[in-house]
Amino acid sequence: MAEFEETLHKIVAEHLKARSVIGLKRLSGGASQETWSFSIETDQGTEALILRRAPGGGDGNSSGTAAGLETEAKLIALAGNAQVPVPLVRYVAKPQDGLGSCFIMTHIEGEALGAKIVRSEKFSKVRPALARQCGEALGRLHAISSDTLPSNLRRSPATDELKHYEGVYTAHGHPHPVFDLAFKWLEDHLPDEGRTTLVHGDFRNGNIMFDPTHGVVAVLDWELAHIGDPMEDLGWICVNSWRFGEIEKPVGGFGSREDMFAGYESASGIKVDPDRVKFWEVLGTLKWGIMCTTMYEAFKSGMDRSVERAAIGRRSSETEIDLLYLIAES
Repeated sequence: MAEFEETLHKIVAEHLKARSVIGLKRLSGGASQETWSFSIETDQGTEALILRRAPGGGDGNSSGTAAGLETEAKLIALAGNAQVPVPLVRYVAKPQDGLGSCFIMTHIEGEALGAKIVRSEKFSKVRPALARQCGEALGRLHAISSDTLPSNLRRSPATDELKHYEGVYTAHGHPHPVFDLAFKWLEDHLPDEGRTTLVHGDFRNGNIMFDPTHGVVAVLDWELAHIGDPMEDLGWICVNSWRFGEIEKPVGGFGSREDMFAGYESASGIKVDPDRVKFWEVLGTLKWGIMCTTMYEAFKSGMDRSVERAAIGRRSSETEIDLLYLIAES
């Protein structure tokens, strides 16, 4: 810890003109990357910052689906230029800095816990506007020119996503008849490739920062960003698992699809295809169910005996109920 803090101090002193580092601490959460909060003292005053870092200071390229932290930082900067609410990237580490793959960004005050967003009285005044704001943010995000995107972004059309999760499911070796039914439904309703854009890949409660006065103030965690169908992002935030019990409000448990679609169309000038959104909501629900079973497998095998893994694993049954409802509606 002392060596890490000393190295960080040298970096912010050189590149951000900081005199000192204050209150360095690792935050909870962040399943795949380290997140640290700290402040720096400069001639202009105190600035609160966040360090997003590969585990143990590694190179950040352990996952075939992760964009990589340097790419994340570039995407956040592009999103900011497109008027998507994001933190300001202050510095991207170089190999010679000795911190591993990481970047430093401004700290945004707000709340990301979905249960608080959908239930707390503190958000009651702004809650009716949130679905539209989410649509506006996605509309601007998807309008970012493909010519400006990092060249290493993976392409993941619907066919590839379906094939990937079918492979993960099959590898578990435990049949779930509802999952089999969902795969068949998705194959029967597979859309053509159509328009492709930058896709955030994990746009949902937990990765969106909300403020009780202004609403959406930051879109976070860009590690699953890729090039694909823009309707994927709109379908993912509608997955029932992100509604925290407010099942009648499909967008994050706080709003309607109609409001989100209106915001999207206003910001992008492009009409939303509800059928494509429905496809991605079904695939997103199935995907989360398979991810839950993956966590249970990790618990059962002894690879990760944490209570969190077991608790999330049991939620696969909830996704099966959600899938039956979605398929019955079609």
